Amino acid sequence: MSKTMKMVKKLGLWALMGLAGSVSYASTSTKVGESLEDFIQRMVKTHQMDEKELTPLLTKTKVRQDIIDLMNKPAESLPWHRYRPIWIKDKRIKAGIEFWNKYQTELLRAEKTYQVPASIIVGILGVETYYGRIQGKIPVIEALVTLGFHYPKRAKFFRKELEEFLLLCKEQNWSPLTPKGSYAGAMGMGQFISSSYRNYAVDFDGDGKVNLFDSPVDAIGSVANYFKQHKWRWGQPVAYRVTGEGKNPEKWAAEKLKPMFTAGKLYEEGYKWPVSVVADASASLYPFEQEKNKDYWIGFNNFYVITRYNRSALYALAVYQFSQEVIAARARSYVHG
Repeated sequence: MSKTMKMVKKLGLWALMGLAGSVSYASTSTKVGESLEDFIQRMVKTHQMDEKELTPLLTKTKVRQDIIDLMNKPAESLPWHRYRPIWIKDKRIKAGIEFWNKYQTELLRAEKTYQVPASIIVGILGVETYYGRIQGKIPVIEALVTLGFHYPKRAKFFRKELEEFLLLCKEQNWSPLTPKGSYAGAMGMGQFISSSYRNYAVDFDGDGKVNLFDSPVDAIGSVANYFKQHKWRWGQPVAYRVTGEGKNPEKWAAEKLKPMFTAGKLYEEGYKWPVSVVADASASLYPFEQEKNKDYWIGFNNFYVITRYNRSALYALAVYQFSQEVIAARARSYVHG
């Protein structure tokens, strides 16, 4: 367990409350629906939280403009040819091989338990946090208060995550001031938001605790469980780059992340890919912007499942391509010994 999380456990849920005074007061005015005061009252009424503890915790939480700025300029807004190199790098692929070799027993157990390929688990953990190296340094409570009450576009979602976070802290006996993560409030090696931590994280190393910050084994099992619960289909394809002069790509390009057509229909329209797929498999075309043109990929149910982790086709393709690069590089390492 890290020193940070040891402190969380030692001091308990609200024991660090006095430290809240060291940060600036958050404005309680809001244009995003539920006010901070109303949120506090709801937490007291619905979850029997202590108003005298919760009020200073939340009203003194720092509101951060840098978090809002980051939300307005996510990496997923980049074109594919600029997005891909962020994640698919030689050093990250090498780290993926090392992680897979070190935890191959646990990855195999996750495959058998949850019917999710080791390559996808390795891909997610590599893209998300570089296998725990980059977990984020922003206090989760600052991210969630800022976005829940000062970011109208997604305020309702982040207020719900703040509610989940406070419940998670109570369940895990954490101080809400201690956990750190991304600017969107995601935590640990797999970057689980609070609701995902509560619903999908598992104690895969059997030590009686669910620790996504410091336990790679818990992270492996939790990512696999997340994919199982979101209906990953073992042995079915993810995505292929299409070839052939298909008709009207704009017509068949996915308007939503969920597949809208079938592989058979896309094949009839002239799109080809290297592996046979059953005709009634759900599928859509997904465009990816290169410097001078667009690549089109056919994505199936499992491609959509990856987007449930991060709602972006760019993200899903990056994870999938990264996983395939790790598989290939790992195979070469065995050949060349």
